Amino acid sequence: MKQTVNQPLFATIFALGSLLVWAAQLQASPYSSNGYQNSYRAPQNQYAPANQGAINYPQIITVTNTRTGTSIVIGGTVVPLREVTLSAQMPGRIEFLAGIEGDWFEPGQVIATIDIDDLQAKRQSALANISGQSSALQSAQVQYSREFWSPQSRNINKMPGMGLPSMFDTFFTKPFGSAMGLGNPLLDRQADLYSQNSQLAQARSNHIGALSQLREIDAKLRDSQAVAPFDGVIVKKLIEVGDTVQPGQALFKFADARNLQIQVEIPARLMSSIQQDMVVPAVLDVGNTRVNARVAQIYPIANSRRHTVTIKFDLPEGIPAGPGTYAEVMIPDVSAPISTLPVIPKSAIVWRGSLPAVFVHNDKNKSELRLLRLGESVDNASISVLSGLKTGERIYTRPTPGMASGWESNTKN
Repeated sequence: MKQTVNQPLFATIFALGSLLVWAAQLQASPYSSNGYQNSYRAPQNQYAPANQGAINYPQIITVTNTRTGTSIVIGGTVVPLREVTLSAQMPGRIEFLAGIEGDWFEPGQVIATIDIDDLQAKRQSALANISGQSSALQSAQVQYSREFWSPQSRNINKMPGMGLPSMFDTFFTKPFGSAMGLGNPLLDRQADLYSQNSQLAQARSNHIGALSQLREIDAKLRDSQAVAPFDGVIVKKLIEVGDTVQPGQALFKFADARNLQIQVEIPARLMSSIQQDMVVPAVLDVGNTRVNARVAQIYPIANSRRHTVTIKFDLPEGIPAGPGTYAEVMIPDVSAPISTLPVIPKSAIVWRGSLPAVFVHNDKNKSELRLLRLGESVDNASISVLSGLKTGERIYTRPTPGMASGWESNTKN
């Protein structure tokens, strides 16, 4: 015999069972019906890892203090250690360029050249002139040697007549004429030697002049090339291939971009706190990087209009900055009194708009949002507080995202 099922009764029982299950789940929820509580209590297993290890609650620390003086922040510019302007030394047309801005060159590498066809022609002419002057110098040396060893004043071949008149003039006429004051063979020989020596000196001077002309042309050939004076990069290129340049016209700005400095103008009243080789904190505009800068150079004369002194600070290698970027240095003010300020970790700071704040753990075991006025950085991880916090108060070092005032939680002291 078939059994009949009352379908309306079955549907009613199923609906009542679903309602009971939903009510049980709602009662087990740790939150009220609107999803929030006045006091936040983290479930015991909310921060527990898979292995049921240590619970990662926000850490609470006690605020300490440090003795600090007053420092004045002065803006400056990052500059290369060495920077030169390569200029044209002779007129001509730019024939070759080896690179553009940012290209690296080693000392002695040619960066640009000027057309030198006319100089090559002048050099060939100078070589030909040197060859001719060398021949003239050798001829003058031979003539002087002949006059020294075989004086022409005693050469009987220049006398008129046959051998007998020449011998008569040599042995009788000249001695008797010299004795009577009508001639002096010794002075005649000295005059002939002096004349040949003068011709030899003139030929030697002409030869030296020809060599100097060749060296002058070679110097112009060297000046037709712009050569890297040291390891560096092209900072700015001011010409292109085909441009006509004149002597003194700037071609490139070349700088050593590996070694950098900060150049600042410091008021003269702060110079008593600056010494050679002292180290001061500096902040680079690239990534807000904090580094230590060393005083490398102090200019001896102050600016008469602005009453400031130019100082250069050496930067460490490998910093993420380049020439021309903005930087700040913190100069201590020795005239200001030393004060004791609270110091907190930078990780404890939360920002409400543009205002810095921290969460203070008060006596009621609840979080309290406190606005601050920050001072200077003590190091890369800590910063001083000018107002809003006292030494000995307890703060959250790493607040939970979304944390607000009035929350209480099981925290790690």
